[in-house]
Amino acid sequence: MKRHKKFSRCFFLTATLLVFAASAADFTPPAPVHFGVTVELGDLKQAKDWLDQGLSPDYQADRLGSGLMIAAWEGNLPMLELFYRYGANVNLENSAGEQALLLAVWKNQRVAIDWLLAHGATLSRPPGQWSALHYAAFSGHPDLVAKLLEQGADIDARSPGGATPLMMAIYDGKQEVARLLIERGANPKVRNDRGDGAMEWAMRYNQLAIARRLGDPEAFVAAANQPKENWGRDTRSEAAPADLDMLLKARRHLIARGLSAEDIDRNIAALRARYARQERDNIVPPSAATLEITARRSAPQEQKARLIEGP
Repeated sequence: MKRHKKFSRCFFLTATLLVFAASAADFTPPAPVHFGVTVELGDLKQAKDWLDQGLSPDYQADRLGSGLMIAAWEGNLPMLELFYRYGANVNLENSAGEQALLLAVWKNQRVAIDWLLAHGATLSRPPGQWSALHYAAFSGHPDLVAKLLEQGADIDARSPGGATPLMMAIYDGKQEVARLLIERGANPKVRNDRGDGAMEWAMRYNQLAIARRLGDPEAFVAAANQPKENWGRDTRSEAAPADLDMLLKARRHLIARGLSAEDIDRNIAALRARYARQERDNIVPPSAATLEITARRSAPQEQKARLIEGP
């Protein structure tokens, strides 16, 4: 009798596994855009249904990356835990070479940052890769920079172009972050792959207050006395890319009509982050895009905006 019950349990387990394998084999993953929007909106039930049906926990959306990366960007702890429970890799990279921790740092999602660090996220990466400290410095979060340094982040980490976190703080005029990094021992003499150092960037981007902190007074006076053209062109003074400008104009139009701008703000944030990365990597952004906005007069809060890039 006992042998019969044991056989029955084994048969049931085997049959269950076979049914699951068959259903997983027949499963068609959602389109990357649909997957990304669903996770961004925090639909835990749908995400779990997909994972139960056999979706890879590291499946990537059309932007940002995997479900865990999107959850980090949104600061959605339950979504982070869901994908991690199904085996998601916390150090997976997206197409831009970013990891979930970098995305959480860019958006200053503290709960997500703490969760990722507690679950094995890589704080310092090999030379030639963006680090969480680069992103914290560039986005201008001094308290987060201090936290990452206390956790052991490499203060002189080198980006794909050889820039340090100090140089990224200088680039966007984050004076408090630059001061903190200098006080914590950042090396201002490190040069990037083009031969530029912190002083060159401070003078090029007109960050004189930071430049004064980078060396002795004589070095600053010598640098300040040089013609401005010696330091190169300030690329930040260029006009905003056409698609970003289009989104900003559309946002003003929506607000004027009393419609929600939440979805379009999300697109603006994503574009700004992408163009910041592209500027640092000297990548030319796409030249053509179409903005698609849908809204119902009876439900203006359900307005949606989507940027469709051209070839």
